[in-house]
Amino acid sequence: MIVQLRHLWIFIGFLFTIGTTTAQVSFEAKVSKKKLGINERLRVDFVMNKNGDDFTPPEFPNFELVGGPNQALSNVYDNGKRRFSKTISYFLSPKTKGTLSIGQATVKIDGQIYKTTPVNVTVTSAVKKPNDPNNVDYIVDENLHLVAEVSKGRPFLNEAITVVYKLYFRSPINISDVREMESPTFSDFWNHQIQIDQIRATSSTYKGESYNEVIWRKVVLYPQKIGKLTLEPLTLNLSVGVPSKRRDIFGGRIYQQVQKIVTAGQRTINVKALPEEGKPVGFTGAVGVFDFDVILNKDALKASESFQAKVKVTGKGNLKLFNLPELSTPNTLEVYEPEHTENVRTSLAGMQGSIEDVYTVVPQYQGKYPIPPISFSYFNPKTQQYKTLRSQDLIVNVFEGPTAAKDESSPSGLIKQRVTTNDGNFRFINLNTNLQPIKKKDFWLSRLFHILLLIPFILLLLFILLKKFVFGQKQDVTTLRQRRAKQLARKYLSSAKKALGKEGQFYEALERALHNYLKAKLHIETTEFSKQKIKDLLTEKQIPVADAKAFVKLLENCEMARYAPESEVTMNADLKEASTIISIIDKQL
Repeated sequence: MIVQLRHLWIFIGFLFTIGTTTAQVSFEAKVSKKKLGINERLRVDFVMNKNGDDFTPPEFPNFELVGGPNQALSNVYDNGKRRFSKTISYFLSPKTKGTLSIGQATVKIDGQIYKTTPVNVTVTSAVKKPNDPNNVDYIVDENLHLVAEVSKGRPFLNEAITVVYKLYFRSPINISDVREMESPTFSDFWNHQIQIDQIRATSSTYKGESYNEVIWRKVVLYPQKIGKLTLEPLTLNLSVGVPSKRRDIFGGRIYQQVQKIVTAGQRTINVKALPEEGKPVGFTGAVGVFDFDVILNKDALKASESFQAKVKVTGKGNLKLFNLPELSTPNTLEVYEPEHTENVRTSLAGMQGSIEDVYTVVPQYQGKYPIPPISFSYFNPKTQQYKTLRSQDLIVNVFEGPTAAKDESSPSGLIKQRVTTNDGNFRFINLNTNLQPIKKKDFWLSRLFHILLLIPFILLLLFILLKKFVFGQKQDVTTLRQRRAKQLARKYLSSAKKALGKEGQFYEALERALHNYLKAKLHIETTEFSKQKIKDLLTEKQIPVADAKAFVKLLENCEMARYAPESEVTMNADLKEASTIISIIDKQL
């Protein structure tokens, strides 16, 4: 009896051991090969024999993820026993050579955390792939290429070059999807990417053979540093269809979809410095071929009216990367800060168009004012020479205004004349006198009496003349100032007036005009100030508080109008109010 019980316990223990062994959890990492070339791919499988949650893959810092994760489940019954397997696969491409490690992955199974053992693989130099027409990698490599075409390898500093990335492919493969994995940043270049409306394939040739060509990207570059500059590679991940040996029910060949990574490779641009020999003094970095001129919108006007002087450069080159020369004017002309405008288009030929600085000039006195010529220099990379252009001599005729006092020490002052003498200029004392006795006369008949009698009438006449000419002239100056204030208001509000009826554009233009007026008048950047700061600043300039509040209130109306619809009648009222407040503040300033 005791022996039977002992055998029973042994049998139960054996069954328990078998059940424990059967239920043991397995989670491990497997690789497709332990040694591979840097141009080959590696497959990593994470296999578990029991379904788990919260799977976390390892980091792959030394590999490029080509594909995955892909998941496969297997649930097989063999002789009544269930065998479960779950595999999560990744496809990797090594970035560097050496012994590389694949770290631990984790998963939670039945509330417990399981980890894989790290796996080491050895990456060698690129291996020669077999020239097997049936090998998938060989077929793709022979019929798919990504090329970066650079227009010039040794440009000058700030000379335009173009880079066109082209993808070539041909039968028997086809491409179903393209994704950028690595994009060049062009950190040492001013760059402009040209928009490609539609990606499409066209017939072309590559190394003398027929291919389909896809232009993937077009970029215009202007190097900003000298020396060897690096263009980072462009890398694409493509889904490529490769024909297999299988056919469908209609006899057509079945294509196998594979992931392929192609790169245009890293390129080096050797940028040359601009020559120092012959470099003009006022050179500001313009490279290309340009025309230069200074244009006046009027050369005859009344005092306190304004005219515009436009400094303009047109042509082909780095138009956005240099400064225009400053306008030079006489001191008696009041010149406002210029408004910079650009009309530049960028194509594969580089930047083309024009840039200009428009100065608003207001003369204070009548006269003829010369606008001295100014110079503009540029470097022509084709002829490798500097060229300097000069504007023409200009004269502005100002009439109907006050006359400025002339300075005798200046060339435009009064001309000194030689003093001529004659014998009559100096009279010597006559020694032979002829004295007469003084006759006593009544005072009312004397000359002094008549002079004192005429003095009040003379003073009255002088007062009338003074009032008519002097005070009248001051009043004319005030009228001219008022007229000038209204003209300035019309100038700054012209863009807002053109946008009447278009609510959003009108109030944006009106707000910009108010800020531009303060910027030009007070030489400040008002966009950095709050409305309270603008109000305080106007008050410091001795502008009445009511006028300052009205100016700030108008700015607030512009902001509120963006969120509440306004009628055209309200826009006209706001435009009139803006013109009035600018005129008032300009007179007080």
